[in-house]
Amino acid sequence: MYKIMMIIGTIAVVGGWIAYGVWRYKTNLEEKKNPKPKRTSEHLEKVQKSFDEYAKKMTDYKRKPYERE
Repeated sequence: MYKIMMIIGTIAVVGGWIAYGVWRYKTNLEEKKNPKPKRTSEHLEKVQKSFDEYAKKMTDYKRKPYERE
């Protein structure tokens, strides 16, 4: 009984992954045919700008040398 349930479960999981792959392939084809314009919100632009500024500050940052006693 255990082996039969394992076989059925494996078939169900494989079938689900195949169905997901087909669905993802179809959506990719649709997106290539009709690309949506990329919209960014003001909040997202502010966050990206502040992150870029932070990253620039971190590249310019010089650490003080450690002084041993």
